[in-house]
Amino acid sequence: MRKIIVLNWVSLDGFIAGNQGETDWFPWDSEIEDYYEERQDRADTAIFGRETYEVMSQYWPDPTLTISDRPGIIDFMNNATKIVFSTSLVKADWNNSRIVNAIDRSEVERWKHSPGKDLLIYGSGTIVSQFSELKLIDEYALMLYPIVLGSGKPLFPNISERIKLNLISSRLFACGSILHTYYPEN
Repeated sequence: MRKIIVLNWVSLDGFIAGNQGETDWFPWDSEIEDYYEERQDRADTAIFGRETYEVMSQYWPDPTLTISDRPGIIDFMNNATKIVFSTSLVKADWNNSRIVNAIDRSEVERWKHSPGKDLLIYGSGTIVSQFSELKLIDEYALMLYPIVLGSGKPLFPNISERIKLNLISSRLFACGSILHTYYPEN
């Protein structure tokens, strides 16, 4: 069965982006690239909310983009299947993208039971919250960065119930970030 995995960076105070969506605060180095490349090798689908999709669809298709000679990361982002949850987006032009208007638990369960690799959620705090409350997330891979933003876009906006997670592993990166991997408690 495919897994739905949240793959996000997060500040010490729980934000995935600044107030204007800025993400210039997290370090990116070859060790983190190694991790992302390995993680993406086990996935074939990316899940986004509208705002994250719009940012990513402007960044990744840039033909001049290079990430330390890591064409695998760029290739994944541009060629993976992309599912965009939005009620306002009318067109998704980025390669292999499709718009879904609402989260339907039974449809997402079908995705999980269909052939293929894992599905990764990037950014998209609202989608993370909704999937979490529906118990659709199998793993949370959260890259904790040593910064306090003070305000911004939270990883879990509008959560109405507690979500208990079990820490499976932690890994310290040379840049000072710590990857925490959690499984939800059932």
